Amino acid sequence: AELIAQELSAIGLKLDALEKRLVEVEHVNARLEDAALTTARALSEISAHWDAVYEAMRRRDEAAKR
Repeated sequence: AELIAQELSAIGLKLDALEKRLVEVEHVNARLEDAALTTARALSEISAHWDAVYEAMRRRDEAAKR
């Protein structure tokens, strides 16, 4: 019985450590998700600017052909 109690205690300690690491991983994951969202927004904005540049170039080329 004493051996089982010791093993259960050791398992409990490992479980506590695992839970703490899981909380840390969840925090890191949340920060990574925020960073990914920020990156996606920035890339979308850059894309919109490039679309405007290409549209302006297209209009200029069409005007030059006239």
